[in-house]
Amino acid sequence: MTVTVTDAVTAEGPLPTRTYDVVIVGAGVVGCALARELARHPRLSVALVEAQDDVGQGTSKANTAILHTGFDAAPGTLEARLVREGHERLGAYAAESGIPVERVGALLVAWDEEQLAALPRLAEKAERNDHHETRLLGPGELYAREPHLGPGALGALHVPGESIICPWTTTLAYATQAVRAGVDLHLNTRLIQAGWETDGHRMLTSRGALRARHLVNAAGLHADSVDRLLGHEDFTVTPRRGQLLVYDKFARPLVRHILLPVPTALGKGVLVAPTVYGNVLLGPTAEDLDDKRATGSTADGLAGLRAKGRRILPALLDEEVTAVYAGLRAATGQEDYRITAHPGQAYVTVGGIRSTGLTASMAIAAHVTGLLAAGGLDLGPVREPEPVTMPNLGEAFPRPYQRPELIAADPEYGTLVCHCERVSRGEIRDALASPIPPRTLEGLRRRTRARAGRCQGFYCGAAVRELVERGRA
Repeated sequence: MTVTVTDAVTAEGPLPTRTYDVVIVGAGVVGCALARELARHPRLSVALVEAQDDVGQGTSKANTAILHTGFDAAPGTLEARLVREGHERLGAYAAESGIPVERVGALLVAWDEEQLAALPRLAEKAERNDHHETRLLGPGELYAREPHLGPGALGALHVPGESIICPWTTTLAYATQAVRAGVDLHLNTRLIQAGWETDGHRMLTSRGALRARHLVNAAGLHADSVDRLLGHEDFTVTPRRGQLLVYDKFARPLVRHILLPVPTALGKGVLVAPTVYGNVLLGPTAEDLDDKRATGSTADGLAGLRAKGRRILPALLDEEVTAVYAGLRAATGQEDYRITAHPGQAYVTVGGIRSTGLTASMAIAAHVTGLLAAGGLDLGPVREPEPVTMPNLGEAFPRPYQRPELIAADPEYGTLVCHCERVSRGEIRDALASPIPPRTLEGLRRRTRARAGRCQGFYCGAAVRELVERGRA
């Protein structure tokens, strides 16, 4: 069966009446990775359904954008194994697909004797997770590596494999490959009801009925709600809000590594990290909430971040803040993923995927595909999807405005629209004509960085909006 990309992506109107082999609920980074993995089996009919109007709209778009080694995962857990495997898989995939990655390494900084005493235990934990590259640093070497670090640090654990990555491009790359290979992507499709019958799953969505032989729940913050529709009450998702401050590019020379605190039971704590876009992040907070839509920032939360940031990197507080954002992580009260197969229902739950889900995404996808096969899904032959080359959003690699040969072939790449982020008309045009085009200005920002700079669209906003409206016409 041949599927055109235009037909494969829908955002309105009734859904197809066909019965899919697999329906994946949730188009975050994990759902998109699974769609791509299943697209390697061309005999399958697969649909990826998303409640919002774009892929990667939940936790996947608002995280710390770190490609983790898994050095500090709980040894022996499924998460530890999948993060370790995912680090290798995603690192290779990023290199092939043009996803920007910078291997800056991380430093876990100890600020008191108790934290200093914990560093050898963390190094041992890394060894148990098959990560053998960590090294303890004394204060002399620590300050030689990070001269702008605040006073009073007693030492650090160096983790050279930790990297920074573009989470937006990663999710979009997975989805683009999946769609090009024949997966249907249905946006604005919220799951309302679901039920299992002998011949498969019958679902009611905000866009009508949907049927599937196998169902995968990758609904992120709402994975527990979807689970309950199928009669399971194995876990409850507590949204854990992480607020972050984004500092301007002028702050980038202040930090060379990802600066991590010694972790606590609530998470990895407040970090300072460079981004592939040339900024510096400070955050996140860790606030357990009741509202799964509470992505707003608070004065108390930001003040707390500044107080911690002043100790870690005092000069950072003198720099301009470019943006503030908050993301919600799916905490479940268990230090592991909640991935469970229910073979009797041809159903797999993929829950409790926290901040490490970006790193583990490809390994999670392979693991879940194995669970589906064990539950009766005939995968059929394998055919690798056509490679995808994503637009580069990273500052460490040549952008279109820096490539004379590209501009000579198409002058639109030399005509800047967003001057803060150096985004050209050609890049905006390409995003609007892509297999999964943006439907909002925020979607365009994630594809091009337009309006993401220090003026936040004050100067380029009207021009960008005009191009978007013209592209829709």
